[in-house]
Amino acid sequence: MNNKPQIKKSNRPSRQSTTKKVGKGNACPLYKKCGGCQLQNMTYDEQLSFKQAKTIKYLGRFGHVEEIIGMDEPYHYRNKVQAAFGTTRGGKIISGVYQSSSHNIVMVDECMLEDKIADKIITDIRKMLPRWKLTAYNEDTGKGFLRHVLVKRGFCTGEVMVVLVTGTNIFPAKKEFLRALLKSHEEITTVVWNINPSKTSLVLGNREEVLFGSGYIEDILCGKRFRISAKSFYQINPVQTEKLYSTAIEFAGLTGKETVLDAYCGIGTIGLVALDKAKRVIGVELNSDAVRDAKMNSKINSAENIRFFCADAGKFMVGMAEEKEKVDVVFMDPPRAGSDIPFLKSIATLKPERVVYVSCNVETQARDLAYLCKSGYKVKKIQPVDMFPHTNHVETVVLLNRK
Repeated sequence: MNNKPQIKKSNRPSRQSTTKKVGKGNACPLYKKCGGCQLQNMTYDEQLSFKQAKTIKYLGRFGHVEEIIGMDEPYHYRNKVQAAFGTTRGGKIISGVYQSSSHNIVMVDECMLEDKIADKIITDIRKMLPRWKLTAYNEDTGKGFLRHVLVKRGFCTGEVMVVLVTGTNIFPAKKEFLRALLKSHEEITTVVWNINPSKTSLVLGNREEVLFGSGYIEDILCGKRFRISAKSFYQINPVQTEKLYSTAIEFAGLTGKETVLDAYCGIGTIGLVALDKAKRVIGVELNSDAVRDAKMNSKINSAENIRFFCADAGKFMVGMAEEKEKVDVVFMDPPRAGSDIPFLKSIATLKPERVVYVSCNVETQARDLAYLCKSGYKVKKIQPVDMFPHTNHVETVVLLNRK
């Protein structure tokens, strides 16, 4: 293994990104209060160079880091927007985001990262509450009505879901409020009422009721149609997700003969996209809601030779190895904490020819790559992708081959 970071001759951003100067001079007025956009003091070119250097710092010892893939229009890319509701000391209802490392709500009407339609819906809901004497939830007392509003929009389909999260199972003037909301925003295709009375940092509770529409929306990604429910995980930046997944599929080197395992499969996005070039795909996910959505998505896309299982991915792979089942490629896209040792051991046990590791945290990815490299694998390609412009996060796709 080469311990010396390899740096490209040029640190200029990818030609797939914009050269427009953004950030400096155009910073959001809430930049210092909110803390969500850590890199607004930089132009977008400078942000890409910063993320390129960050990737090289953590992953450069494993091999050559390709030039980061940036966005052409790095604004309003978030298709999922959620706002917390509260009340000021003066009794005014506010909505917005929690200040970084606190539970103080920063009032937000418009955000340069969030979908404009979603922002407008949330602002109008806040303005509607006093008309029906509806209050905001108070975390300290556990009293009040509206805790959060979650809006998801399909960028390709235009479908819009609104989730009203309340701290009580009583919804005064429910029909009148719903009628007024739908009248002011005809683009809304479904409204879900989620009840979360627990003292928790989790946004959504376990109980929900569909007030309007189907209770879900659909969107198109990489030519596939996906059903998205209130609790479904769906990539927040669909434009960059297509670039990310295209890179992952390219790295997998599929020829139509491979058996592919999609670990941490979520609602089946990577697996369904990979199916076009694979013999069969197996998706494994611990979240039962996500598995249910994945199975539905396979039906929506008339996908054959793909199966989804609700199980721990590591234990599932060990079981496959014990049954002498062969897997050629494993896709893994773990949460920010990365993978655990049992999961990584299960890869070494199953021994796929190739592992495509998609990560949203280069630090934990570097830790996991070091383990896999000691377990018979070698890093072949590293590609960073800017999924979250103006923040310090960087997504990476890494290909490992079995030695």
